[in-house]
Amino acid sequence: MTRELGMEKSEGACGDGANEEGGSVAGGSGSLGEEEETPKSGKWALREDWLATHPTFTKMMSLEAADSRGVYAAFLVYLDLLEVRNWHEVSFTGLAEFQLVCLHGREKETDPLQVVVPTPAQVSFSHERLRQIMKSTGTMQAKSDSPLSITLAIVETDSTIVYYKLTDGFVMPDPPDSPAEADSKQGRKKRKRLLR
Repeated sequence: MTRELGMEKSEGACGDGANEEGGSVAGGSGSLGEEEETPKSGKWALREDWLATHPTFTKMMSLEAADSRGVYAAFLVYLDLLEVRNWHEVSFTGLAEFQLVCLHGREKETDPLQVVVPTPAQVSFSHERLRQIMKSTGTMQAKSDSPLSITLAIVETDSTIVYYKLTDGFVMPDPPDSPAEADSKQGRKKRKRLLR
């Protein structure tokens, strides 16, 4: 995840292994294997070791619940939830039996607690393992009457994150508040399709 906040960009500024496969860092330029020298001066220049010294990353590493790839994925999702999606009360716990770092937080201040399970894209899950993770994290969820659910956050090597909401069983969608509202939503969807 590379962000430009008025800071100077430098190749390899992440210092986190995001470029370990020999590819370029997301948003970077130049050809494979070529390193571009960019001045790293100025008070807003990124430090090369910012990830390794970030307090949350070091706390996640100290859990010893996952390997470095799993902790890196969890940290990227943690930053995405806090900084990009503006979630509230985001915290983390280690699930050593599954070799995962699990996040939990609220999308809005009044929303119930949600469980997010970050994972690198290379890790595969069986249905049984997902069900065990849901049962293990079920105590973290605020609503005991609702079906068990987790949000699986799959992190690609280029730091792209895809979220999948998984539930144990079927969940009926909420009915529309009024028929007029349902019509207006359908009308908006049709207009959006026509404008594309």
